[in-house]
Amino acid sequence: MSKVTSSQVAERAGVSQSAVSRVFTPGASASKRTVEKVKKAAEELGYRPNSLARAMVSGKSRIIGLVVAYLENHFYPEALEKLSNALQEQGYHVLIFMASNNAENINSVVEEILDYQVDGIITASVAMSSELTKRCRKAGIPIVLFNRSQDGPDLSSVASNNVEGGRKVAEFLIAGGHRKIGYIAGWEGASTQRDRETGFCAGLAAHGLSLFARADGDFKSEKAAEAARNMCQGEDRPDAIFVCNDHMAFAVMDVLRFELGLSVPGDVSVVGYDDVPIAAWPAYSLTTVRQPANRMVSETVELLLAEIDATGQGPQKIEIDGPLIVRGSARVPEGWST
Repeated sequence: MSKVTSSQVAERAGVSQSAVSRVFTPGASASKRTVEKVKKAAEELGYRPNSLARAMVSGKSRIIGLVVAYLENHFYPEALEKLSNALQEQGYHVLIFMASNNAENINSVVEEILDYQVDGIITASVAMSSELTKRCRKAGIPIVLFNRSQDGPDLSSVASNNVEGGRKVAEFLIAGGHRKIGYIAGWEGASTQRDRETGFCAGLAAHGLSLFARADGDFKSEKAAEAARNMCQGEDRPDAIFVCNDHMAFAVMDVLRFELGLSVPGDVSVVGYDDVPIAAWPAYSLTTVRQPANRMVSETVELLLAEIDATGQGPQKIEIDGPLIVRGSARVPEGWST
């Protein structure tokens, strides 16, 4: 069976071939009657437009490369779904690429992305080297970092206000009467980890306190669980722990309750960061800082499309404040408004 062409659709619909092209080009103008005639003819003939051919003619693939390092953190699958839906609403297709946070792997992934002639790149939980940034810019492909930021003025980024989020946790725990406060960190190379800890320690210092204990969780549940065992198995343990994200906080709570026999929050208060859906489940009822995912997605898509269309104002760094969501995993200060 030979492939149906746009000229055959045009002949069946009684319109020009350019009219068929406009009907199947996102954003192009065509009358309602023309659209109806063309789509009816296309359905009858079994015609599908050739997106690759159109991309070769227009120089635009309408494809966005979405790079993510890991999906174990429940925040990212939900965020990626929102990003994909928002981009599709604007007529773009999304290709998801998995990468690890090491230079060799990221180089390889970016090479593959460039082969697809994408119009733009969004990276989530991935750090971009200055060399990769230069290569993408040379190829005319804009990049926006999602839930990450990098020093320097070259890349646009969208994240929650992680410094302020960490400070809010410190204020909350201190107001609840905690003084022996521990922290379980994420991956040390992540701006989210750095900024959350910076804000948290600044909040403690404002009240004359410093970290009672600190351990590395690397954004991995098994490492966070081990950190909780080491931190809390003795008598001289923290009375509260701020965990750098919810994914690790769930593992910490499980260790405290089911391995060490401690009460949460009776013996140890636990606070996370992200407010993923599981945080609200009664099994965890996790007090956490909410990442405003909908606004972060909206700002990311708006920034990227403005750069693709050359209507942007240059690289921007956007931080969006998120509220502290108070539930049952941490002692609630007297008179605290939830």
